[in-house]
Order: sequence, then structure tokens, then C-alpha cells
Amino acid sequence: MPKMPDVVWLNVSSSLKRLHQPLMQYLSQDQQVACWEYYQSPDEPGSLDTAVMLLHNYLKQCDRPIHLLGHSTGGAVGLSYARLHSERVASLTLLGVAAQPAITWHAHYYVLRKLFPCSREQILVQMTRSLFGQSLPYSLKDLVRWLIYDLDHLPFAHSLIQIAELPKGSVPMPLLVCGCRTDAIVHSVALEDWASLLKSSDRLWQCPDGHHFFHHTYPALVGEQIQAFWRSLPCNLAIQSVI
Repeated sequence: MPKMPDVVWLNVSSSLKRLHQPLMQYLSQDQQVACWEYYQSPDEPGSLDTAVMLLHNYLKQCDRPIHLLGHSTGGAVGLSYARLHSERVASLTLLGVAAQPAITWHAHYYVLRKLFPCSREQILVQMTRSLFGQSLPYSLKDLVRWLIYDLDHLPFAHSLIQIAELPKGSVPMPLLVCGCRTDAIVHSVALEDWASLLKSSDRLWQCPDGHHFFHHTYPALVGEQIQAFWRSLPCNLAIQSVI
């Protein structure tokens, strides 16, 4: 059996995975980090259940609990998994995940589509400024194309008819929740709803800038917070740096 990593990044947005790579590269300097990916076919019903089941098939090969982290929908998958299989999760790190985990940029998109008589492309052009700020990390054309792909492969039951919800609550293992003060999707109020749900071993941190994809803009700053969280864990859970 191949050696399993210490950390697994959960990705369910294949078109947006390049936005997660700077943080993964930063963390990989000191830890063994793997990326688990889930592909949702447009013909499949929108549900996290299949993603959680497939993640379990992967993690049950491990001989020890693994540290999980993910952004937005990836984080929601990790949260759902950690509640079902807590014995397999050493810690959970959530980036851009509200206390109501179904509050994603996709939900905001469908709300805007109902409010304004605009095309999908027009709404997404406007949303890029909310997601990334005025300084876009890639061309506007590419970002809109990637967001469209992500909408078509979303493992959530969001639609023009209804916005899905997930159970609110924490998890048994240590939890780090990271957000951003300039995030228009998971804004400070939505993020601070976590405060009443956290245990003494948990942490809540907000990046000063960077909008919804703050971990792409400031990978080192976010990475330092994650590593400090891992170092604060009990010795049997803390991650040892790669020599």
C-alpha cells in the first residue's frame, strides 16, 4: 500500500482547482499533502452524499486519522464527512465556509438570477468582482468560463427553484474556520455564527483581505494560520514537518 499523506485537500470544483494550488504548494513545503478530487456529472442529481461516500472509500485505506481541509463546497464535503466518520479525521480546516455550509457563491448566483433579468454570463461577470475584488487573478473571460463549468458540475441541489440547506453544527475533532473580512459570500456576520458552535480546541480566524478566494491571494498568510493550528494540537494529532 502506498504511503498515505498527513493532509488531504478536498476539491469538488475541478475548473477552480488552480485557485487552490498556491496554498497547497505552501503547505507541501513542510507537510505531505494530497489532493482528493470529486467530479460531479451534469446528469447526476445534485447531492453531497455520493462525494462523502467516495471520500470514505479513499480514507478508509488509511491506518490513522487524516487532517482534512477544503474551501467552500470542498469544505462542506469535509464537514459532512467528519460528522459521519469522526474516527478517521484528525482535524478539519474550513476556508470560506459559513455556519450554514450550503451558503456558497452558487447560492448567491441563483438569488441574483431571480432578482435580475440578466443572462447567466452577465450575472457571473458582475459576481467576479465580489469573488475576487478589482484585481482579477486571471482574465475575466477565463474566470467566467470556469464559474459556468463549476455551476454545471455542482454537487449541491441549488437551483432557481430552491436554495439547498445543510445541518448546522460543529464536529468532534479540532476545527479551524478561516474566512475573510472582504468576502461578500461568507461575510463576517455569517462567519461569526460559528462562534457559538466552537469548542475550546477550535479556532476562528479572518484574513484581512482577499475576498472569497483569499487563500489564493494570500497563501502564505493563510498557510501560517493552518500550520499554527496543527502545531497547537495534542502530540498524537500534531503534524510533524517533513525533514
